[in-house]
Amino acid sequence: MHGSLRKQWLFLISLFLTTGLGACSSVRDTPLAITHVTVIDATGAPPQADMTVIVDGPKISAIGPSNSAAIPSKAKVIDGAGKFLIPGLADMHVHLTGAGEPNGSREFIIPLLVANGITTIRDMGGSVELLKKLRSEIQSGKRIGPQILFTGPYLDGNPPSFQPSIVVQNAREGTAAVDELRVEGVDFIKVQSRLQPEAYFAIASESKKLGIRFVGHVPDSITAAEASDAGQASIEHLTGILLGMSDKEDQLRSEKTKPPVAGESVEAARRRDRIWTKTLLDSASAEKTATLLATFAKNRTWNVPTFPTLVHIGFMTPRTDLAGDPRMKYVPRSVQANWQTARSSQLGGYSAEDFALRDAIIQHSMDAVGIMNGAGLPLMAGTDTAAPNVIPGFSLREELEYMVRSGLTPMQALQAATLKPAEFLGRSAEQGTIQAGKRADLVLLDASPLTDIRNTERIQAVICGGKLLDRGQLDAMLAGVENFAKTH
Repeated sequence: MHGSLRKQWLFLISLFLTTGLGACSSVRDTPLAITHVTVIDATGAPPQADMTVIVDGPKISAIGPSNSAAIPSKAKVIDGAGKFLIPGLADMHVHLTGAGEPNGSREFIIPLLVANGITTIRDMGGSVELLKKLRSEIQSGKRIGPQILFTGPYLDGNPPSFQPSIVVQNAREGTAAVDELRVEGVDFIKVQSRLQPEAYFAIASESKKLGIRFVGHVPDSITAAEASDAGQASIEHLTGILLGMSDKEDQLRSEKTKPPVAGESVEAARRRDRIWTKTLLDSASAEKTATLLATFAKNRTWNVPTFPTLVHIGFMTPRTDLAGDPRMKYVPRSVQANWQTARSSQLGGYSAEDFALRDAIIQHSMDAVGIMNGAGLPLMAGTDTAAPNVIPGFSLREELEYMVRSGLTPMQALQAATLKPAEFLGRSAEQGTIQAGKRADLVLLDASPLTDIRNTERIQAVICGGKLLDRGQLDAMLAGVENFAKTH
């Protein structure tokens, strides 16, 4: 097919998919049989070769050896010979409404998530009204998309770091904010970096009282150990953790929370930041680390590293800038403009020494994740999509790759995006592994992720709640995003 005609064909199919008939929540009219496939069920068991998986409706109805499988007479058969089947993936830190509504989530972020095999997400900051509407469209079958759980607006100090936020400056306001969000039906409460102790601990107390978990940043004003003891269910971006592993934690926190020096030059401020970072790196303490890990273990505190946002924006260097990445063709022009502003602020005027320190922080972060994993602490995969330089969908593979580089086995990294999120969400009986009776969220790969975790991008098909999206349909979704990106 001629290139231009093929693009038109893919775009038309993408319109068909995003108007509901391809929705993840819809049910197949006929069963689906994936035959002769190698199943990597994410339980930790070895791969099972030459298996047949039967999908009937939204669930897996049977799994067994291909030579004895009973395939329903009207089933659509997919030959999985030479291919690998894994559970649908979860991205446990996204911001669906962070790229301009109503189209940013629907035409940009969600199609890229699904095309990359992501069938469950936890939205970590956005409008309750917009997220409820989006979730309803997906659940009703109007639109293709993953299962969505969300926190709603951030709870933060004054001024807040991001919007939408509820400013909380004391215990009374903290309690009232949790009460309000609980009534609105959020799945979690999200805490941010500028909260002061009185407000933070009131949020913790009210969340516990109402039986809703709170998650997010460790505020600058408290320690990671205090957050864990207060019941914070998950810590994002490793906030507070490198500090908690330093034997100069109190000194470093005091310096970090001081107000800016009046009249200080930019270079003087950067010189002070270099000294602070070097002190952090040089003061890592085995004793402090062991104490912090013991606290996390006692409280069953989860961590979501979000390496893509750490590497590509938080501690970005010219080497990790994605300005020329070919996947930028999927990012709308208006979003790219915002990202360019963020990139410029992170790269402009900084020295080779600054960038070397950023690389060292990333390595220190990887070491911390490896230590936590070695201690048996629970980890989940997340990306912070769509923060600057964090490309929806594709960035999850980077998170898994950095987890492996941190010391996780490929199986452990895969579980951080499958089995572990299901456990955290209380949905282990429903999803997270490939087992009969569980939700039919599946990804068919051309190569094994246990050989190379990057193979999670080599997708042949996605099955979402029993609905098959083959490679042609996934390509059509990508073409639709690319077309949207050119005009928005």
